[in-house]
Formats: sequence, C-alpha cells, structure tokens
Amino acid sequence: MRQVERTIHNLIRSGMVLNAARSPYHGFIYVAFQERATFISHGNTAWRAKENGDVALARICGAIAADEKRHELAYTRIMAKLFEIDPEGAVRALAYMMRCRIVMPASLMTDGRDGDLFAHYGAVAHQAGIYTASDYRVILEHLIKQWGVEELVAAGLSDEGRRARDYVCTLPQKIRRLEEKAHERSRHKAQRTTSIPFSWIFDRPVSITVA
Repeated sequence: MRQVERTIHNLIRSGMVLNAARSPYHGFIYVAFQERATFISHGNTAWRAKENGDVALARICGAIAADEKRHELAYTRIMAKLFEIDPEGAVRALAYMMRCRIVMPASLMTDGRDGDLFAHYGAVAHQAGIYTASDYRVILEHLIKQWGVEELVAAGLSDEGRRARDYVCTLPQKIRRLEEKAHERSRHKAQRTTSIPFSWIFDRPVSITVA
C-alpha cells in the first residue's frame, strides 16, 4: 500500500493533462468522456475479479463503476443541453477535444521508480481487456449518438461548425480502420513478451506482450 500511496501523492503533485482549459464546454466534454471510460474500466475489472473468484474486489469495483456511471450521466446531460442551445460552440469544442485526444487523468502518474508506469499499466489493462484502444472509439460513437451530432442541421452551423461536425462524425470510422491495420500488422509481425515489475504488488513481474 505504501507504493500505491506514493503513486497517488506523486500524481497529485504532477497534476493532469486535460486539454480542456479553453472553455467550460471543453471541460464538460472531457469529463463526460473520462467518466464513461472509468465506468467501463471499473466494470470490466469487477467482471474479471468475479471471474477469478475475488468477490470482495468485484463488489468494490462494481460500486465504483456505478458511481462513475452517475457522473457520466450528469456530464453527458449537461453537454446535451449545450448542444441544444449552442450547437455551433458545442460541436467545435468537441472537434477540438478529439483533435487533442482525451488523455486519462492518471497519465502523469509515477511511483518514483518506473518512468513509464502509465504506459506499462495501460498495456496490462489492454492485455487483460480492462480498457482497450477500441473502447476509445466506442465511447466516441456513444457520445456522438447521445448528443445528436450527426443530426445537427448544416444550415444552423457556420463553415467551421460544419467542418467540425463532419470531422467528428467521420472520426470513429478512421479510428476503426487504424485498429484493423494495427491488428493486421500484429498478425504478421513477431511479438515478444517482456516482464515489468510493479511496485504496487511488491515488485512482482507482470508479462506484457510487445509488438
């Protein structure tokens, strides 16, 4: 637990990369996306914990996932209202955030030992099916539908607003094609496994597959 606490304090000290300082619109888009991501990751962790017989951990992660879901709903509804009253500003803010990419709050975390802790943690999460690259696309597709981005009337948008809408609506398919290409490359490219020790679990090594 000491290394977990150290990581938390280091993260508080380091801060977060939000890419959301331009307006409240950007901030609400960020948290709507981020809360859904944490809902998915905690829900999947609960499922894996239950699958492996850790009922207590499954309940804890399930409770956290439910809490994250409530946060997600609140922020998603706020942005839905902003899309209703100011579609131009809302869709341009969404396009800006997608161009910057949504970076999870813990991206700057460190335990004082592993300089690439977040990347290694992310690799383990991806490998375990907790949070994958595909989830990013699925979340974007969900928010596009929730906010009715595809239904925004072109006549009510400026040229920049229309470009922003078109960019956002075509982005999921572009991401999907990148996923397919990456998957195809991995099938034909030799992969190796490396062991990364995690201080959170007393430096026990965890195997990570590297393309």
